[in-house]
Amino acid sequence: MAGPTQVFWQERFENNETGWDRGGSSPQLLAWLDSGELQPCRIAVPGCGSGWEVAELARRGFEVVGIDYTAAAVERTRALVDAQGVPAVVVQADVLSYLPAQKFDAIYEQTCLCALHPEHWLSYSRQLHQWLKPEASLWVMFMQMLRPAASTEGVIQGPPYHCDINAMRVLFPERDWVWPKPPYAQVAHPNFSHELALRLRRR
Repeated sequence: MAGPTQVFWQERFENNETGWDRGGSSPQLLAWLDSGELQPCRIAVPGCGSGWEVAELARRGFEVVGIDYTAAAVERTRALVDAQGVPAVVVQADVLSYLPAQKFDAIYEQTCLCALHPEHWLSYSRQLHQWLKPEASLWVMFMQMLRPAASTEGVIQGPPYHCDINAMRVLFPERDWVWPKPPYAQVAHPNFSHELALRLRRR
Protein backbone atom coordinates (compact mmCIF):
# COMPACT_ATOMS: atom_id res chain seq x y z
CA MET A 1 0.00 0.00 0.00
CA ALA A 2 1.44 3.34 -1.04
CA GLY A 3 1.86 6.06 1.57
CA PRO A 4 1.96 6.02 5.37
CA THR A 5 1.36 2.68 7.08
CA GLN A 6 -0.62 1.85 10.18
CA VAL A 7 2.69 1.56 12.04
CA PHE A 8 3.66 5.07 10.87
CA TRP A 9 0.49 6.58 12.37
CA GLN A 10 0.70 4.50 15.54
CA GLU A 11 4.22 5.80 16.19
CA ARG A 12 3.08 9.39 15.59
CA PHE A 13 0.43 9.10 18.28
CA GLU A 14 2.67 7.20 20.71
CA ASN A 15 5.41 9.84 20.34
CA ASN A 16 2.96 12.78 20.35
CA GLU A 17 4.13 13.79 16.87
CA THR A 18 0.69 15.03 15.93
CA GLY A 19 1.37 18.42 14.38
CA TRP A 20 -2.01 18.42 12.62
CA ASP A 21 -3.83 18.34 15.97
CA ARG A 22 -5.18 21.78 16.98
CA GLY A 23 -5.91 20.58 20.50
CA GLY A 24 -9.61 21.20 19.95
CA SER A 25 -12.30 21.19 17.29
CA SER A 26 -11.76 22.92 13.97
CA PRO A 27 -13.09 26.50 14.01
CA GLN A 28 -14.85 25.75 10.74
CA LEU A 29 -16.80 22.86 12.25
CA LEU A 30 -17.81 25.13 15.13
CA ALA A 31 -18.90 27.79 12.63
CA TRP A 32 -21.05 25.31 10.71
CA LEU A 33 -22.60 24.13 13.97
CA ASP A 34 -23.15 27.57 15.50
CA SER A 35 -24.74 28.89 12.30
CA GLY A 36 -27.18 25.98 12.18
CA GLU A 37 -26.00 24.87 8.75
CA LEU A 38 -25.03 21.48 10.17
CA GLN A 39 -27.91 20.07 12.20
CA PRO A 40 -27.95 16.95 14.44
CA CYS A 41 -28.05 13.77 12.37
CA ARG A 42 -26.22 10.48 11.87
CA ILE A 43 -22.69 11.54 10.92
CA ALA A 44 -19.33 9.86 10.26
CA VAL A 45 -15.91 11.31 11.09
CA PRO A 46 -13.30 9.32 9.14
CA GLY A 47 -9.71 9.60 10.35
CA CYS A 48 -11.00 10.91 13.66
CA GLY A 49 -7.53 11.12 15.28
CA SER A 50 -7.72 12.45 18.83
CA GLY A 51 -11.48 12.72 18.64
CA TRP A 52 -12.09 16.44 19.20
CA GLU A 53 -14.74 16.68 16.49
CA VAL A 54 -16.33 13.38 17.50
CA ALA A 55 -16.81 14.64 21.06
CA GLU A 56 -18.09 18.05 19.92
CA LEU A 57 -20.66 16.55 17.58
CA ALA A 58 -21.79 14.04 20.20
CA ARG A 59 -22.14 16.84 22.76
CA ARG A 60 -24.44 18.67 20.35
CA GLY A 61 -26.78 15.73 19.88
CA PHE A 62 -25.39 14.04 16.77
CA GLU A 63 -25.31 10.26 16.34
CA VAL A 64 -21.56 10.06 15.68
CA VAL A 65 -19.39 7.27 14.32
CA GLY A 66 -15.66 8.02 14.53
CA ILE A 67 -13.41 5.88 12.35
CA ASP A 68 -9.64 5.43 12.49
CA TYR A 69 -7.41 2.50 11.65
CA THR A 70 -4.77 3.32 14.24
CA ALA A 71 -5.29 1.77 17.66
CA ALA A 72 -3.78 4.76 19.50
CA ALA A 73 -6.18 7.18 17.78
CA VAL A 74 -9.16 5.01 18.63
CA GLU A 75 -8.03 4.80 22.25
CA ARG A 76 -7.63 8.60 22.45
CA THR A 77 -11.05 9.24 20.97
CA ARG A 78 -12.77 6.73 23.22
CA ALA A 79 -11.02 8.18 26.27
CA LEU A 80 -12.11 11.71 25.29
CA VAL A 81 -15.78 10.88 24.76
CA ASP A 82 -15.81 8.84 27.97
CA ALA A 83 -14.23 11.72 29.90
CA GLN A 84 -16.84 14.13 28.54
CA GLY A 85 -19.67 11.69 29.15
CA VAL A 86 -21.04 11.88 25.62
CA PRO A 87 -22.29 8.96 23.49
CA ALA A 88 -20.32 8.09 20.35
CA VAL A 89 -19.33 4.96 18.47
CA VAL A 90 -15.59 4.72 17.70
CA VAL A 91 -14.54 2.06 15.21
CA GLN A 92 -11.06 0.84 14.37
CA ALA A 93 -11.22 0.21 10.62
CA ASP A 94 -9.59 0.98 7.29
CA VAL A 95 -11.66 3.65 5.55
CA LEU A 96 -10.85 2.07 2.19
CA SER A 97 -12.76 -1.09 3.10
CA TYR A 98 -15.11 -0.03 5.92
CA LEU A 99 -18.83 -0.48 5.25
CA PRO A 100 -21.31 1.01 7.74
CA ALA A 101 -24.29 -0.98 8.94
CA GLN A 102 -26.50 1.86 7.72
CA LYS A 103 -25.87 4.90 5.56
CA PHE A 104 -25.06 8.31 6.99
CA ASP A 105 -26.90 11.63 6.74
CA ALA A 106 -23.56 13.48 6.71
CA ILE A 107 -19.80 13.01 6.76
CA TYR A 108 -17.30 15.43 8.28
CA GLU A 109 -14.05 14.97 6.32
CA GLN A 110 -11.16 17.02 7.67
CA THR A 111 -7.86 15.18 7.86
CA CYS A 112 -8.44 11.75 6.36
CA LEU A 113 -8.17 12.56 2.65
CA CYS A 114 -4.94 14.54 3.01
CA ALA A 115 -3.46 11.74 5.15
CA LEU A 116 -4.03 9.14 2.43
CA HIS A 117 -1.55 8.79 -0.42
CA PRO A 118 -3.16 10.18 -3.60
CA GLU A 119 -3.05 6.68 -5.10
CA HIS A 120 -5.96 5.82 -2.78
CA TRP A 121 -8.04 8.95 -3.25
CA LEU A 122 -10.35 7.55 -5.93
CA SER A 123 -11.18 4.50 -3.80
CA TYR A 124 -11.77 6.73 -0.81
CA SER A 125 -14.05 9.14 -2.66
CA ARG A 126 -16.12 6.19 -3.85
CA GLN A 127 -16.37 5.00 -0.26
CA LEU A 128 -17.66 8.37 0.90
CA HIS A 129 -20.28 8.39 -1.83
CA GLN A 130 -21.35 4.86 -0.88
CA TRP A 131 -21.58 5.69 2.84
CA LEU A 132 -24.01 8.59 2.32
CA LYS A 133 -27.72 8.59 1.66
CA PRO A 134 -28.86 10.35 -1.52
CA GLU A 135 -29.00 14.14 -1.00
CA ALA A 136 -26.82 13.79 2.13
CA SER A 137 -23.87 16.13 2.66
CA LEU A 138 -20.10 15.85 2.77
CA TRP A 139 -18.70 18.67 4.93
CA VAL A 140 -15.14 18.74 3.71
CA MET A 141 -11.86 20.52 4.43
CA PHE A 142 -9.41 20.36 1.51
CA MET A 143 -5.84 20.80 2.79
CA GLN A 144 -3.77 23.31 0.78
CA MET A 145 -0.16 22.24 1.24
CA LEU A 146 1.65 22.72 -2.07
CA ARG A 147 5.38 22.07 -1.73
CA PRO A 148 8.01 23.40 -4.19
CA ALA A 149 9.15 19.95 -5.34
CA ALA A 150 5.61 19.12 -6.39
CA SER A 151 5.36 21.97 -8.90
CA THR A 152 8.96 21.84 -10.13
CA GLU A 153 9.70 18.11 -10.16
CA GLY A 154 6.35 16.35 -9.80
CA VAL A 155 7.24 14.88 -6.42
CA ILE A 156 4.34 13.67 -4.29
CA GLN A 157 5.06 14.73 -0.72
CA GLY A 158 3.10 14.17 2.44
CA PRO A 159 1.32 13.68 4.64
CA PRO A 160 -0.43 15.99 4.58
CA TYR A 161 -0.86 15.72 0.81
CA HIS A 162 -1.91 18.80 -1.12
CA CYS A 163 -5.57 18.66 -2.18
CA ASP A 164 -5.49 20.77 -5.34
CA ILE A 165 -8.99 22.06 -6.05
CA ASN A 166 -8.81 21.00 -9.71
CA ALA A 167 -7.95 17.46 -8.64
CA MET A 168 -10.81 17.58 -6.13
CA ARG A 169 -13.26 18.46 -8.93
CA VAL A 170 -12.17 15.30 -10.73
CA LEU A 171 -12.23 13.22 -7.56
CA PHE A 172 -15.74 14.40 -6.62
CA PRO A 173 -17.30 14.92 -10.08
CA GLU A 174 -20.50 16.84 -10.77
CA ARG A 175 -22.27 13.68 -11.89
CA ASP A 176 -22.03 12.41 -8.29
CA TRP A 177 -21.86 15.61 -6.23
CA VAL A 178 -23.41 19.08 -6.22
CA TRP A 179 -20.70 21.70 -5.76
CA PRO A 180 -21.27 25.19 -4.33
CA LYS A 181 -19.91 28.14 -6.25
CA PRO A 182 -16.51 29.51 -5.14
CA PRO A 183 -14.91 31.30 -3.44
CA TYR A 184 -14.60 28.82 -0.59
CA ALA A 185 -13.80 29.69 3.00
CA GLN A 186 -10.09 29.65 3.87
CA VAL A 187 -9.42 28.12 7.27
CA ALA A 188 -5.96 28.86 8.64
CA HIS A 189 -4.08 25.99 10.22
CA PRO A 190 -1.57 26.76 13.02
CA ASN A 191 0.96 24.17 11.83
CA PHE A 192 0.33 23.90 8.09
CA SER A 193 -0.97 26.26 5.42
CA HIS A 194 -4.74 26.44 5.20
CA GLU A 195 -7.81 24.44 4.26
CA LEU A 196 -10.65 25.19 1.87
CA ALA A 197 -13.99 24.48 3.52
CA LEU A 198 -17.13 23.58 1.60
CA ARG A 199 -20.22 21.41 1.57
CA LEU A 200 -20.80 18.87 -1.20
CA ARG A 201 -24.18 17.22 -1.63
CA ARG A 202 -24.38 13.62 -2.83
CA ARG A 203 -26.58 13.16 -5.88
